[in-house]
Amino acid sequence: MNIASLFQGIAALAWMVVIGVVVLVVVRIARNRPMARGGTAILISAAAAVVLSAVSSGLVFINPQERGVVISAVSPLGYREQVLQPGLRWIIPFAETVVRYPVSKQTYTMSIATAEGQIQGDDSIAARTADGQEIFMDASVIYAIDPAKVIQVHIQWQDRYANDLVRPLARGIVRDVVSQYGVEEVVSKKRLEMVEQVRAAMALKLEANGLVLEDFVLRNITFSPEYAASVEQKQIAEQQAQQARFVVEQKKAEADQAREVAKGQKDAAITRAEGEAQSRIIQAQAEAEALRLIAAAIKENPDLLTYQYISKLSPNIQAMLLPSNAPFVFPLPTLQPGTVTSPTETP
Repeated sequence: MNIASLFQGIAALAWMVVIGVVVLVVVRIARNRPMARGGTAILISAAAAVVLSAVSSGLVFINPQERGVVISAVSPLGYREQVLQPGLRWIIPFAETVVRYPVSKQTYTMSIATAEGQIQGDDSIAARTADGQEIFMDASVIYAIDPAKVIQVHIQWQDRYANDLVRPLARGIVRDVVSQYGVEEVVSKKRLEMVEQVRAAMALKLEANGLVLEDFVLRNITFSPEYAASVEQKQIAEQQAQQARFVVEQKKAEADQAREVAKGQKDAAITRAEGEAQSRIIQAQAEAEALRLIAAAIKENPDLLTYQYISKLSPNIQAMLLPSNAPFVFPLPTLQPGTVTSPTETP
């Protein structure tokens, strides 16, 4: 409780004392028991109450977040040219009054939500874009009264500055700025630029009326039902196109994979054919070498061919008769180099 409020309480109490004294004096008189110096008591208590009321009426305490405009009956202008600063101040009792104005930050919200803004119901800003689409915007204006222009605000707007200045000014500027952009620009790449343009225009207008713009917040953008349906259809079409592109890429990947598999099979077949050809060459070279060695062996051992022939006929033959009318039996030669077999005569 500040001193001004304390004096107001004391003054009210003093007037209650005056009323009590008056009642007491009247009651004593009614009972034929008049109170000694009752009139004097009434005058003294009334004088004290008047003094206390005058003091309480002249003392004004201004809070730190406030400024006071003094309405004066003794000033030619009807008001003091200087505002009351924070603290305990003195005005002329009963000739001057104080109108308080907040200089702290205030917020005015316009929203589609029923109970979110200052006005109940849908209070969003309806605007039309350059391409004719209607959109609805939720916005908040954060502002404050310029402490140096409180008297100007009082003269021009009094306490109507929120509803009669901030609200219509914000709605008009937003509509003017939105009309310069297409709907796609408003909701995407040009949104920040649009907000900055609204903020700059509002700052100038509010400054001219004694207010300071702290910030303009574009909170939400809502489309008309028709445009929202078209956007949804467009998104569905884009998703379908994206799915189709994905299928094409998948088929392309499968084709690339099939080509890589075919190329691998081709390379494997070529490698296998080259291996088989190399194997045949080596086999042919081995067979040729074998034939050369056989030819050399036969050349050095002529009987080797006969031995091989007889061995193929029967592996168990140990002797042969040459010729059929010859009385000789020949054992099969061992056909080892340097071995000579002599014929034996049969008895």
